[in-house]
Amino acid sequence: MTGAARPRLGFLGVGWIGRHRMEAMLATGAVTAAAIADPSPETVAAAKELAPEAEVVPDLDALLALDLDGIVIATPSALHAEQSIQALKSRRAVFCQKPLGRTAPETRAVVEAARQADRLLGVDLSYRHTEGMRRIRELVQGEQLGRIFAVDLVFHNAYGPDKPWFYDPEAAGGGCVIDLGVHLVDLALWTLGFPEVAEVHAHLQAGGRPLAQATGQVEDHAVATLVTEAGTVIRLACSWRLQAGCDAVISAEFYGTEGGAALRNQNGSFYDFVAERFAGTSRQLLAEPPDPWGAKSAAAFAQQLARCPRFDGEIARITEVAAVLDRIYGR
Repeated sequence: MTGAARPRLGFLGVGWIGRHRMEAMLATGAVTAAAIADPSPETVAAAKELAPEAEVVPDLDALLALDLDGIVIATPSALHAEQSIQALKSRRAVFCQKPLGRTAPETRAVVEAARQADRLLGVDLSYRHTEGMRRIRELVQGEQLGRIFAVDLVFHNAYGPDKPWFYDPEAAGGGCVIDLGVHLVDLALWTLGFPEVAEVHAHLQAGGRPLAQATGQVEDHAVATLVTEAGTVIRLACSWRLQAGCDAVISAEFYGTEGGAALRNQNGSFYDFVAERFAGTSRQLLAEPPDPWGAKSAAAFAQQLARCPRFDGEIARITEVAAVLDRIYGR
């Protein structure tokens, strides 16, 4: 990048999520969409409506042959680490869908590639950008709730993914834990300031049976308990296709010696959240809909890239999330 020119981005994978993130990035005015790569002509055509001037190319190699400042990756999980590393080694910044890697070693390898290339790396951990979670984190970090001793987190999706690769252990790296639980683990650690996790206990199920009895499957229901070195007990539960009576059940509750706070989805929505602060039997509203948070992580990356494309060490925290996920999986 030279002068005041806006960073030029290549978009690898422009299905619904990829296009949604592209739209948010372009809306900032901080970046341009210079190129698109996706095997589906239909999704490419939809993306071209957002970025008519973008060049269409066949794959990542073709993107990296162009004069680009960054690559936005929204491909199947098995490809994330390899594609991110390839882009970073070519000295392009990267914004990648979660999970960044299927395992902690894969995740660490991507972060190290970003560090070596001195290029910005971002991961789409979108729930951090809900107004409710940001308000709750401010309370926790400011010790306004006292010492946090219990955290309860839930993410039940009544449908589950619609792509076959999500159900392939090798392609996805796991089931509902790596798909949904990654958000829960990240929210807990991010809000608490990334404490050391001393203990991890987990129970994974597939089709109502222990995962160990379901060879070749991924878990569709999981419950885990984490205990930090300071003694905070973090309980999380996540699932696909749970008979929950609504589309989704999503919550993040933090309980301290001087008060509590919770983020909860409203009327089964995947997008509408209410956040409240608790004191005894009273409650105070912190945030409520409307809150267009869904693609704010992508927008924030675009704006940061325009300011400075260099490596931001804060991203290394993603390796701590990945390490906890590995422990939940027992690997």
